[in-house]
Amino acid sequence: MESTNPSFRARHRLTGHNASIYALSPGETPREFYSAAGDGWIVHWDLNDPELGRLVAEAPEQIFSLCYLPGKNEIVAGTMNGLLNWVDLDDPDNTKRIDFHKNGIFDIRFFENTLYTLGGDGLLTAWDPESKRPLESLKLSGERLRCIDYSKERNELAVGASDGNIYLLDQASLNLRDTIGKAHELSAFTLVYTPNGKGLVSGGRDAMLKKWSLENSIKNTHEIPAHQYTINMLAIDPGGRMLATGSRDRNIRIWDLEAMTLLKQLEAGRDKGHINSVNRLLWTSYQDLLISASDDQTMIVWER
Repeated sequence: MESTNPSFRARHRLTGHNASIYALSPGETPREFYSAAGDGWIVHWDLNDPELGRLVAEAPEQIFSLCYLPGKNEIVAGTMNGLLNWVDLDDPDNTKRIDFHKNGIFDIRFFENTLYTLGGDGLLTAWDPESKRPLESLKLSGERLRCIDYSKERNELAVGASDGNIYLLDQASLNLRDTIGKAHELSAFTLVYTPNGKGLVSGGRDAMLKKWSLENSIKNTHEIPAHQYTINMLAIDPGGRMLATGSRDRNIRIWDLEAMTLLKQLEAGRDKGHINSVNRLLWTSYQDLLISASDDQTMIVWER
């Protein structure tokens, strides 16, 4: 049964984008973050004054993915047609645009001084952020690559794809270590390593939430029909105890990460939540705030 604890409330609803919001990225400090949307805008937000977003750059088409580069005051945005935009936030007019992936860039992440992009062409590409040049590309799938995460404890990358598979790779060499075949029906949309690196949680187009033990051999320990429609995003709280899931069914659900039991549902009517698909989540260490982004062109800052 769903618990009344922990309690969450919508502290702020952030507006300004004119299209569905597809991407969120942490900023230079825990209280800062960036958003990007189908309007091509990249907006900076400060949680000390969240009502005043600041437009910092624009792309010529819909932005699907976003990654701020710590210490460099640069941000990288991927678009629906595979255009990679390297934005110097001190001089956004001189943005470097590289037409690289085909059929969209669905995730961009920065791990261990390397930038990784995931394309609709099935390519995982590692980039040197200094030269802005690709270091290596690996064809993982004949379908779209959707999501990526990194475990420092395992020195490992996990990549989810539209073929339903999850690929586990050595971070340093990009050698394929293992494949979780058909982890999800249709597509593995989102995944995240547990804080100790001993497990992996994934969500898919099949609306299933799954937890995998990675110790010794890979084992599926939990399989939950968590939402009515696609699970678009997972986020773990800074304390490593709770998991948030965002779905196309418009709801956000909060789970106990260890037991994988449902703790709370955040919905439109009762909780003043989103009225359309929840596309992205960002759980920041600043005051333990959860940020959600939606097709309804708004973001909500949740506090507990």
